[in-house]
Amino acid sequence: MIENLFAYDPSSPLVFTQFYFWAFFGTVYAVFALIGKKRHARNAFLFFASLFFYYKTSGLSILILLFVICSDFFIAGRMALKPSGSTARKALLILSVCIDLGLLCYFKYAYFFADVLHQITGLEFKVTDVFAAAGNMLCGKERFDVDRIVLPVGISFFIFQIISYSVDVYRGDVKPVRNILDFGFYVSFFPQLVAGPIVRASEFIPQLYKDFSLSRRQFGVAVFWILNGLAKKIILSDYVAVNFIDRVFDNPLLFTGFENMAALFGYSLQVYADFSGYTDIAIGVAMLMGFWLPVNFNSPYKAPNPQDFWRRWHMSLSRWLKSYLYIPLGGNRRASFGTYFWIILFGIIALILSGSWIVSVALIGFGLAMLLIARFNENHRKKLFSNINRFITMLFGGMWHGASWNFIIWGGLNGIGMIVYILWKDMKWGLRLLLTGLCTAALAALCRLDPQPVWNILSIWMAAVFAGTLVRFVYHLFSPDAAGAPSSGMDSVRKKYRGRDAWTSWFGTIWAVLQTFTFITFTRLFFRSGSNLDPATANEVAWNTARNMVTQIGSAWDTSLIPDIVSSYWKVFALLIAGMVIHLLPAKWKRRYRIGFASLPLPLMALAVVAVVFALYQFVSADTQPFIYFQF
Repeated sequence: MIENLFAYDPSSPLVFTQFYFWAFFGTVYAVFALIGKKRHARNAFLFFASLFFYYKTSGLSILILLFVICSDFFIAGRMALKPSGSTARKALLILSVCIDLGLLCYFKYAYFFADVLHQITGLEFKVTDVFAAAGNMLCGKERFDVDRIVLPVGISFFIFQIISYSVDVYRGDVKPVRNILDFGFYVSFFPQLVAGPIVRASEFIPQLYKDFSLSRRQFGVAVFWILNGLAKKIILSDYVAVNFIDRVFDNPLLFTGFENMAALFGYSLQVYADFSGYTDIAIGVAMLMGFWLPVNFNSPYKAPNPQDFWRRWHMSLSRWLKSYLYIPLGGNRRASFGTYFWIILFGIIALILSGSWIVSVALIGFGLAMLLIARFNENHRKKLFSNINRFITMLFGGMWHGASWNFIIWGGLNGIGMIVYILWKDMKWGLRLLLTGLCTAALAALCRLDPQPVWNILSIWMAAVFAGTLVRFVYHLFSPDAAGAPSSGMDSVRKKYRGRDAWTSWFGTIWAVLQTFTFITFTRLFFRSGSNLDPATANEVAWNTARNMVTQIGSAWDTSLIPDIVSSYWKVFALLIAGMVIHLLPAKWKRRYRIGFASLPLPLMALAVVAVVFALYQFVSADTQPFIYFQF
């Protein structure tokens, strides 16, 4: 029994929704309460506690974590001794990044690289876990499986986090940590270790040297975040997934078009509740120990456009990509060597994954054409550079999730969405109406000439966009501030329209939020279809799932079945509606009830905790559902 408490069980990794985790945290917190005032002892203890947590989550992958902790600690220490801007300093930074990205690429993209070599040479390459082979050599027996590479849980998160440390030391934004135990604690802090948020060195390292402090209100807020995260995970994510969404995605052709579309929109809420639920718990647990973690989500489905969505969703990754990829590429100022490099590389990847020269040449040609236009058109240069670098960043964000075609499409679609919005907001309403009208007509023609479910879906969506654009065009055409309207004598008219303008703005925002949510949801079709799959089969299964769901959604619906479907899954639909309503509440309302909970007397707070835990228990499924982002 005692051995089981300390042994790693691959079938039952340590997660926040298990009783074992809260027993673990209770033990850690009891020791922390005794030594929390002693900074060195506190950091060392939490480092070793975090290592135990990671071992219980990912087994011997802890050796990978320890390796990057040691390598980056010593390399960054040496880097800080070199003069700023010197060749030696740059070489050490390159060495650090190459080691970190090399490990990430090996564990995450080994199967992809094997496919690349097979495509190029025609030879079959067997993927072998070299670390398992080395372990067998040291043990003198076949103890570890060498035929399959197991992705260490959370490797993308702690690798990106540790890269931020090396780069920040190189830039001089932070001083190198002198104690390896302190540094190990920064990298491995268990609340956010396996699924974020990605904590930049400049944000967390100064906290290593601060004394512990926790006010009465902070304690209440921390408890609120933990309960809030558990409710999101267990009720809004796990329950709707097990009882509806997973069933549809596993066998789309067995369900109607309405059920497929409901599952797709439901997945948008599920993945948000799952991921933001994890970070809520992480923030609360860290706060109880006196540490601040950055907010990772800011009501993303309130976003009125794709650009704003990515300012609200997985904010720590978005900031990381902006600071360490988008700006070094040139940002909105210029095209760098990296810009050309990534255009060509993604073109090659498109060729390999699609097997089509047309796809690759089109992507490279489009990118190079934009660069040439930027070179010879000074007026549009910065905008073009910005859009190209933004698109590359989103493609890279897609590949961060996995080297498969579905993730690249997902990242690319989000990049296109951001670029379309940036171009759209600078257009005059007449041009917007013309373009949406032409697209609607073209899609309607395609539906007649080549009837396909995908054209049906796109034509309906584009018709809705066109209708909304037409309404806004007519309004702006006759508004008192329309271009060319005389300015004299218009004050009384503008006053009359002021109230109407407020309502128009409100409805316009709702329309934009709905369009953005729909766009983001349909890109998730590629994200969800390729998740939790073996890398060797991810592309084929993802494409089949996506194609089958599009077929069902885009084919004719039997609307007479919808009432029966809703009544059969009424609990799931009720939870989805309730979840979206809560999500869309004004931020000040949420802050009000969060502070209200935190201000409760301790006996009342304890009763509230018991009531919430009892309610959560009613929704717990038989099998523990891992957090979605553990796979990344």
